[in-house]
Amino acid sequence: MSLPAKITLGIAVTISSAIIGYVHYKQSEDRLKLHQGVIRDVEQQQRRKHENTYALQKQIDMTKELKTMDTRSDDKRLDSIVVQPPE
Repeated sequence: MSLPAKITLGIAVTISSAIIGYVHYKQSEDRLKLHQGVIRDVEQQQRRKHENTYALQKQIDMTKELKTMDTRSDDKRLDSIVVQPPE
């Protein structure tokens, strides 16, 4: 085999190896990014779940407060009604 053929073969093997190495590196990097995206999505879902639970509890508390206020106003209305005996 001549020297130029050996140099060409060496360059071709080196470039091919570099390309294969880069593809494997890029593939593992992409997998890592995808995995981090899944983790971020799960964290976001948990955060939304906690926010929704908090909002629901807040609404429940407000509903209870409104019911007690309504009950008090009903009691005041009943106290203000004067019952007159039948004639």
